Amino acid sequence: MPRTVTVTGHGSATAVPDTAVVRIAAVHRATGMAEALSGAESARAAVVDAAGELVVSSTDLNVWPAHDNDGRRAGFEARHALTITGGDLEAAGELVGRLAEEVGDRLQVESVSLSVGDPTAALGEAREAAFTEARARAEHLAALADAALGEVQDVSEGAGPPVSRGTELAMKADVGFAPGQTTLTSTVTVTWALA
Repeated sequence: MPRTVTVTGHGSATAVPDTAVVRIAAVHRATGMAEALSGAESARAAVVDAAGELVVSSTDLNVWPAHDNDGRRAGFEARHALTITGGDLEAAGELVGRLAEEVGDRLQVESVSLSVGDPTAALGEAREAAFTEARARAEHLAALADAALGEVQDVSEGAGPPVSRGTELAMKADVGFAPGQTTLTSTVTVTWALA
């Protein structure tokens, strides 16, 4: 049976996020369910208008009984959750400001996620770093076994999720985003023949 060595290498590379996903909700409270839904719908329509060419997707719609501060029933509240994608960081900052102006108190900003629109180059760097690490470890193990690396017998890869570092959300009248860096990772498992 031929001797082999199998090693897993890990690599990472950083990239600056250039894309934003804005998660918001259009909300409305009214005495009746129909009025609450109608108000949430008009707020949703204002969101779509403010988003312009950006892609708006509905993610959830809820209606529930509302209560006052003393726990007494005070009508209904409707909440239509939406995701807006396709903008760069500057466009996202302008969008949040526009939404605040046009939708007003019926707007809830849930989150703004920053990501790398095209991670291909960073993932390539991470993959190369993972393979280099795997080769170095395999060469060390082969030397310990009084052998040398032969041909590659098998390669498999698993990429890790992006990890954000230093991403900040600056909330003020004119919304701006500091993108920080996102780390993309790759794991490569390689089997070499031992000569």
